[in-house]
Amino acid sequence: MYDVLEKISGLLWGAPSLILLTGTGLFLTIILKGMQFSKLLHAFKLAFVPDQKNNNSAGDISNFKALMTSLAGMIGNGNIAGVATAVTLGGPGAVFWMWVVGLLGMTTKYAEALLAMKYRVKNKNGEYSSGPMYYIEQGLGHRFKFLAIAFAAFGAFAALGIGNSVQSNTIADVMTTSFNVHGAITGVILVILISLIIFGGLKRISNVAGFFVPMMAIFYIGAAVTILIINYDQIIPAFSLIFEYAFTPVSAAGGFSGIMVMQAIQNGVSKGIFSNEAGLGTVALISGNAKAGHPVIQALVAMTGTFIVTIVVCTMTALVLLVTGYWDPTGGLLSGVTHDPNLEAGALTSMAFGAGLGTLGEYVVSLSVIFFGFSTIIAWFVYGAKCFEYLFGVRFVMLYGVIYVIATFVGTVANLRTVWMFADIANALMMIPNLIGILFLYKVIKSLTDDYFKPSIKQSNH
Repeated sequence: MYDVLEKISGLLWGAPSLILLTGTGLFLTIILKGMQFSKLLHAFKLAFVPDQKNNNSAGDISNFKALMTSLAGMIGNGNIAGVATAVTLGGPGAVFWMWVVGLLGMTTKYAEALLAMKYRVKNKNGEYSSGPMYYIEQGLGHRFKFLAIAFAAFGAFAALGIGNSVQSNTIADVMTTSFNVHGAITGVILVILISLIIFGGLKRISNVAGFFVPMMAIFYIGAAVTILIINYDQIIPAFSLIFEYAFTPVSAAGGFSGIMVMQAIQNGVSKGIFSNEAGLGTVALISGNAKAGHPVIQALVAMTGTFIVTIVVCTMTALVLLVTGYWDPTGGLLSGVTHDPNLEAGALTSMAFGAGLGTLGEYVVSLSVIFFGFSTIIAWFVYGAKCFEYLFGVRFVMLYGVIYVIATFVGTVANLRTVWMFADIANALMMIPNLIGILFLYKVIKSLTDDYFKPSIKQSNH
């Protein structure tokens, strides 16, 4: 069964899907006139400078906390193991293509959040509910409801898998290997902590994310920056490798078969999407809860999340791998660093940080995996619960919470190869209806964007 699922996953995440994802980002970049570049500073100001006018707008949480909850789901083990996989399989050039998909994905994230705000609804508990299922059904009409149902079904399942049990499995593995704690003990601790947070409602989840995400990001980025300062003379050569091998094959050396440019592109694009979730529609599931006076405000805030994850966090991981020489999958034939070529990608990142900071560096990666995984579990509960609510009603969300914490424990003690593959397939199947909704609603996206920015242009001319 696993082999069959692996082939299905490979098909779903193959060239057509990657072209659809990047093509959507490129199309939105064109019709929005490159706003991810021209409006980036304005977007960061909206995200991090408190605005009382926004805080008094309709919504459940501040746009900052909505961003932090979204980042909690995005800043995960894809930023550690995913980047290492991209670099070892695609060469340093994969980082360049990760940047490209990240920059294009900013407009996709913008569109998802904007549509979430435009088509959000209030549920029976008085909270806002949003997501691709709402903008597909309301924006495209009832005949497209089957796509909305499909998104919600796949989203609810993906949350249990890749957003939850897969993360708890990774946490348990690190707790066992780094701290000699049995998986079942880790499972019990996680169940208690996760239950205390998710059953406290959206505001408690967003409060935890608002405290937790900045702290863990500073912790991880700070360690990476320290390594780069120590190896400052290797930073420019590292960037040279990225740009050189983005367009040039990595030559074969010794037992190394070389890396083609297409491998760099494919790995950079696929792992970039895996890390920032642009196109999956997840950000739309939380953005509708934000307090914002205009849909574009929250859309701009959400857009910064992709920049932070891909351009900042993923780049830090990649540079550490490159300056320490741990990008070479052959164990040093090109980089001069000797290591086991069979090491898992996450272990390579750990060794790279260890090379830069000693044992402390390895613990930084271990703790980051734990913190990132924990935050991902919390954020993906929101995503899964919103999807479950759409399918069965708000009164059944508590039931989903019970299923969710059970899945957390199962993840710490079970072999999840098959679950991972199912969830990977579900992730891909979330993407398709979401992108259909975005592309068909592009006129709404452009109209609301023009509505927000054109008055300010007129005012600046007076």
